[in-house]
Parts: sequence; C-alpha cells; structure tokens
Amino acid sequence: MIARLLAEFLGTFILVFGGVGTAIFAASFPGADAGNPLGVGFLGVALAFGLTVLVGIYAFGHISGGHFNPAVTVGLACGGRFRWKDSVGYIVAQLVGGIVGSSLVFAIAAGGPDGFLAAAQESGFASNGYGDLSPGGFSLLSALLIEIILTAVFVLVIMGVTESRGAKAFAGLAIGLTLTLIHLISIPVTNTSVNPARSIAAALYGGADYLAQLWLFILAPLIGALIGGMVYRLALESRGRQAVR
Repeated sequence: MIARLLAEFLGTFILVFGGVGTAIFAASFPGADAGNPLGVGFLGVALAFGLTVLVGIYAFGHISGGHFNPAVTVGLACGGRFRWKDSVGYIVAQLVGGIVGSSLVFAIAAGGPDGFLAAAQESGFASNGYGDLSPGGFSLLSALLIEIILTAVFVLVIMGVTESRGAKAFAGLAIGLTLTLIHLISIPVTNTSVNPARSIAAALYGGADYLAQLWLFILAPLIGALIGGMVYRLALESRGRQAVR
C-alpha cells in the first residue's frame, strides 16, 4: 500500500506541476504580440495536462492503477473496479501530491521578474472559476454542467480502455488524449477541473475569490464520476460480457 500511495502522490504531483506550471509559465510569454505569439496558449495547456497523465500512467499505473484524481478513484470504486476502503488513502495521497506540485510552481514563480508572481496570482494562478472568474464569463450552471458531463466521460473512457477486453497497452494514450480533449472543450468555460486535487492545489494560491468557488470543482467532478462509474457498470460492462458470449 505504501508503494501505491507514493505512486498516486507522484502521479498527481506531476499532473499539477506540469499542467499548472505550463499555464503559469508558458501559456503566454512576455514580448509576444498578436502577430507573433510566443506562448503555448489553450492548446499547449491542454496538451500539457494530457501529457502529464499519460506519462504518469505509463510510469506508475502498474503500481497504483494511475488514478491521480479523487474523482477517478470515486468513479472506479462506484464502477466496481476499486475497493472503497482504499479510496481515502488514495485521495489523501492525491491531494498532498497536488498541493506539493502547486507549491513548487509558486516557489519558482516567486523567483520570476518583478511583478510576475503578483500577476499570476491576480489572474487566479490557473484556478477554476465560474461567472466573473470563468475565462469566458460562463455561468455557474454552465460550469456545473460541463464539469459533470466531462468527468463522467473521462471515467467512462478510463473504464472502457482498462477493461479486460480493452486495448490495455494503449490505455495511457487514450486517457491522456481524452484529458487533452476535455481541456480543449472546457478551458474557456471553467479553466477545466474534472479533478478536485488539481482544483484545490491551484486555488490555494489563487486567492479568496477562487477558494469561495472551489466547492463546485469538488462537487461537480465527484457527481460526474459517480454517474460515469455507475453507467459503465450497469449499462456497458454487462452488455459487453453478453456480446462476447
């Protein structure tokens, strides 16, 4: 169990450090102009989150299953793929890994040029938000819906590609690309959560306004994960077995 918890800590650390770090340091870059942008933008941030989970799954998935996300842990437990009694330990390891990741991003940003850290915090430190804190100004309802829907889709994909009849060798690639797609869809809406550990880790440095909205980015992914896990368990897994017979 110690090895499994360490793997979850490391995988979540990589996800937050890589994804949030890309958003803070590389999404835009000083000296860029409209005709010659130097930052990686939304596409680069989306790829960064997808790549971090892909790398984490191939590096540590054989040890812990490669959850790196409390919502995934809850969804897999609901879907009968993970023991509920092990969920608390996994979630604690994920939360700690995420907080360590964002704390190190904060420490690096503190050594940036004058005003860099202040600007990063004023912009929310890559935190999630709705209403005035949404990148595109989307409402609470829009944020709630997209986070529930996309987390459910994420869990459905994970359960599908990791099933005994699935292409397990390509599971990390499929999961990483799905997370990239999820970010491409929802960065303008909420800055993309689908992961309470990632949301908590960033909001700690985003300020009071983002912390006040954090409840949605804990609740909505968990609801979506429960839906995804239950739908796969009840509607897809059993039918797949029947089709094989």
